[in-house]
Amino acid sequence: MIRDTIVILDFGSQYTQLITRVVREQSVHSLQLPWSADQDEIRNIHPSGIILSGGPSSIYSAGAPKFPDFLFSLDIPILGICYGMQALADTLSGEVTPSTTREYGYALLTVELENPLLPGGEHKVWMSHGDQITKLPEGFVSLASTANTPIAAMGDLNRHLYGVQFHPEVKHTAIGTEIIRNFLFNICQVKADWTPTSIIADSVAEIREKVNGSKVLAAVSGGVDSSVAAALVHQAVGDQLEAVFVDTGLLRKNEAADVKTALGDTLDINLHTVPAADLFFADLAGITNPEEKRKRIGSRFIRVFEDQAGALGHPQYLVQGTIYPDVVESAAPDRSAAETIKTHHNVGGLPEMMDFQLVEPLRYLFKDEVRKVGLELGLPESLIWRQPFPGPGLAIRCLGEVTRERIDRLREADAIFLETLADAELLHYQKGPQGAGSSQAFAVLLPVKTVGVMGDQRTYQDVIALRAVTTDDFMTAEWSRLPPELLAGTANRIVNEVPGINRVVYDITSKPPATIEWE
Repeated sequence: MIRDTIVILDFGSQYTQLITRVVREQSVHSLQLPWSADQDEIRNIHPSGIILSGGPSSIYSAGAPKFPDFLFSLDIPILGICYGMQALADTLSGEVTPSTTREYGYALLTVELENPLLPGGEHKVWMSHGDQITKLPEGFVSLASTANTPIAAMGDLNRHLYGVQFHPEVKHTAIGTEIIRNFLFNICQVKADWTPTSIIADSVAEIREKVNGSKVLAAVSGGVDSSVAAALVHQAVGDQLEAVFVDTGLLRKNEAADVKTALGDTLDINLHTVPAADLFFADLAGITNPEEKRKRIGSRFIRVFEDQAGALGHPQYLVQGTIYPDVVESAAPDRSAAETIKTHHNVGGLPEMMDFQLVEPLRYLFKDEVRKVGLELGLPESLIWRQPFPGPGLAIRCLGEVTRERIDRLREADAIFLETLADAELLHYQKGPQGAGSSQAFAVLLPVKTVGVMGDQRTYQDVIALRAVTTDDFMTAEWSRLPPELLAGTANRIVNEVPGINRVVYDITSKPPATIEWE
């Protein structure tokens, strides 16, 4: 089905994905492409409007990206943001010059002319620029200004061409969502029909057309992306789907049972669980280097998966849980990179010799959209809001040598921490009060022992570190300010209930400088 689509052209801004997300949040389909995208590709999309992102360049610098002037021939509305506004003005013979005073952070915007894009009055907006428009292109009028930027917004109201010097896509601009909505619904006049129901309907039709009557294979990990992808394909092809779950022995507590319940029992997917813990622990014996752990786990996973694919008759199609940020991030500088098989949950890609044709039903969805689709498909909330988990599993949260005993110890401590956070309703940052909960939380077993006292006896046992962070995008993260009494209770339970642990510490390092995982 052809839907109203907004194309966002990326000029290198750190905020481009935010623009795409804000549009999607209005239930409007959007696609992000590099500013240099082929014009035939854009024409074939039949966009209802174009948004030009900001960028780090100065329009007058050598090699600066330029406005693709073929866009004018599409005769559709265009909104330029920051550098995008300057590129639009430059192409139409306006003038862009260095600002005498650079503007970074909050500024007070005064709307001077009634228009369909900006609400009237004065508003705090977020600026980030060192250049400004000093001469408007022919046909344009100034719509708003700030103390340091006389032309903070412009528009050609007849041709529906607009530009804003500030960033409406960031939360700091209070009227930002209203501006985006005005562009979408007042100016582009698109329909808000990008919903979980419509996404599922479109995907089901595409999957059925692609695979026809062929068998389809899915590798599921228990994570959100692979589970929703499998559920969506199952909705389309039913028993043509064979899902494979490899139990590495490195999973969280009850994870294998939860996957069986969610996919096998609830959705009636043909789920093949492969018990392979002995193989993985044998491969990891004596290994302490985290990269070597990843390499060995990835290699073993491939061999186990190959064997299972062979047992199932080598299906022609493979389901991948690739999501839109993977596609966008791999689109630059080489857009063809988006077509390669995604590394399987960070543990190593499936080899090309397996010769699958890919089915990627989540390829154009952000994580929040994946979750909404999963709920619509009937997956349990416990799976949809499952904490992020690395592909190598507990092996890279078990610092030092990986043994069954150490993994069992870590698994129990981790379960206690997650259970305590869940009981306090602090496990899902997205659902809790701002800053109160945790986007990701887990335990880490350290490769050191410390002296303790239990029952008047000296102990020399292992240390558990607890890690909890809050984040919107996982690119940066703050350590969670959990209540001291909750941490004290967690530590008390771990020391008392998990044999071999006599000390618990809490990681209060943000990202950066640290990463979220320890290995």
